[in-house]
Amino acid sequence: MSRSRHGDNGTRGEEGATPAEQQPAERRADVGKLVGRIVSDDGGDPRRSAQLLGRLARALAGSARAAGVKGAAGGRWLTDLFADEIAPRVPVRDRETLRRHHNGLDGDELADTLVRNAARATTVVGAAGGALAAVQLAAPPLLLTAPAKIAAETVVVAAIEVKLIGELHETYGAQPLGSGVQRGSDYLMAWVRKRGVDRVQVGDSLAIVLGAGAKAALRRRLMHVMGRHLSTLGPYLTGAVAGGALNRAATIALAGSVRADLRAVELPAGR
Repeated sequence: MSRSRHGDNGTRGEEGATPAEQQPAERRADVGKLVGRIVSDDGGDPRRSAQLLGRLARALAGSARAAGVKGAAGGRWLTDLFADEIAPRVPVRDRETLRRHHNGLDGDELADTLVRNAARATTVVGAAGGALAAVQLAAPPLLLTAPAKIAAETVVVAAIEVKLIGELHETYGAQPLGSGVQRGSDYLMAWVRKRGVDRVQVGDSLAIVLGAGAKAALRRRLMHVMGRHLSTLGPYLTGAVAGGALNRAATIALAGSVRADLRAVELPAGR
C-alpha cells in the first residue's frame, strides 16, 4: 500500500504535484520503511528505537530540504509524506494474529495490553527524542536539526497511534469493510478525529482522505502533536521525561475515546 512519484524539488516540479510527490521516490520510501520498523518494535528495544529515530530524523531533514522552504512550511510536506508513504505502511494485525501474539487474550484484556504496549512505545519515542535534543548540539548543521527531530517524533507517535486504532477495531470486531488501503484510510481519519471509525461512511473514506478537507484536518492534527513535542527541546533529562510523559498521556486518552466508541459494537457470533 504505497504510492510514490519522482519529480524535481519542492518549489518546482511536475505541474500539480505536491512537495512530497516531487521528491525522489527512494527517499520517500525510506522514510516510510523506517517508521514501519520503529512502529513494529512496540517499544521493546529502547536503544534500537533511539537509533532508528536518529536515522529517521536525518532522512526527514534531507526530505525537507528537497521539498524546499515553501513546501516544508506550514506542514504540507509532512502531511503529504505521512498520508502517502507512512500511513500505508503502518502494520495492523488482524484479530487472530493479535490473539496468537498475546497468549490467547481477547476482548477488553487484549485491548488493555495493546493500549499498554502502545503507551510504552510512545513513551520510548518521547524519551529518545529528549536524547536526540542533546545529541543535536554536536551534530553537523542540517544533519540532525531540532525541526527534523520533532518531525521524526511526530510521525512515529502518529503511526503508533494509527496502528493502535486499527488493532483496537480488530479486537472488538469492528473493523471496516473494504481493501487494506480503505481500512488504512479509515483508521487514519479515526486518528484525526480521535474517535472510532464512522461505519456509516465506510467505503467513501479513501476519497475523503485524499481530499483537500481531510488533508487539512490531518495537517492540523499533526501540527498539534508536533507542538506537544516542542517540550522535548529542553535539557536532556527534562526533555526525555517531559516528552515521554506527554506522549503516554495522549496515547492513553486517545485509546479511551476510541474504545468508548468500539465497546458499543457487538462482536459477531463465532469470533
